[in-house]
Amino acid sequence: MTIFVEVKTLTSSANFFPEAQITARKREHMLHAAQHYCAEHEIDHWQIDVIAVEGKLGLTPVVTHFDNVV
Repeated sequence: MTIFVEVKTLTSSANFFPEAQITARKREHMLHAAQHYCAEHEIDHWQIDVIAVEGKLGLTPVVTHFDNVV
């Protein structure tokens, strides 16, 4: 299986989550890019994951993995 990963980081706001920064347009772009790559390389099983990183420099970040988002 091939896994494509989008990583989003947010350091400055308590009101938003990094994963919320993936817009419908960004999701569509990720999907088309993955589909194109898989077609070119004859890959049948794939998924797109998102890694959200929250934190500030010097502090331990909070990392959340969202599996198969598209």
